[in-house]
Amino acid sequence: MSSDLAVRLALVRAQIARAALASGRDADSVTLIAVSKGQSAAAVQALAQLGTRHFGESYLQEALPRIQQLAGLELSWHFIGRLQANKTRAVAENFSWVHALDRLRIAERLNAQRPDHAPPLNVCLQVKLAADPRKGGAAAAQTRELAGAVQTLPRLRLRGLMCMLPDGLSAAGQLAHFREVRQLRDELNLSGAQLDTLSMGMSGDYLLAIEAGATLVRIGTALFGPRS
Repeated sequence: MSSDLAVRLALVRAQIARAALASGRDADSVTLIAVSKGQSAAAVQALAQLGTRHFGESYLQEALPRIQQLAGLELSWHFIGRLQANKTRAVAENFSWVHALDRLRIAERLNAQRPDHAPPLNVCLQVKLAADPRKGGAAAAQTRELAGAVQTLPRLRLRGLMCMLPDGLSAAGQLAHFREVRQLRDELNLSGAQLDTLSMGMSGDYLLAIEAGATLVRIGTALFGPRS
């Protein structure tokens, strides 16, 4: 298992570096988040021993035992799924990042439940790119309003924007959507938001996301292989 992970990790890192350099950026400007949902603690530990520090989870019930089991590794845990109100406390207490924030109510709960001894919770606002009921997110106008409200919450740190692409797009369509999210980030920064993060790109499209400016890429299958 470790040898297969090492080969996949080396390939993904090399592709990230090439894509960043081709876009005129430093390779270190893109952070790899290994999407570990559905994986064993042993697989996560093996990838951590290869130097990976950021891991993404979507299912809280599955993630919490893994986080506790690997607590000694000082990993950074990112909650990347849509968050329900009854799960905000556990996320606020156990994660460093939340990527798919799209409602003020959830932001307020995370702010109230973030432990005082922990640093502010890093959050990204999810931008909705198509009318797909399976995907969360806020439209661009709503994102602008939500960003202003989240910036007033002291236990949250608004870092940037996140997106998940609609299915069935061509490469040109994928790139156009990624650039749309980057443009929205830039517009918010012109209004004083000071966002430094674009969480964009997964195993099938992360090279295009990097071309468009992604700073965090969420990679599962390309690292761990297809899920059974």
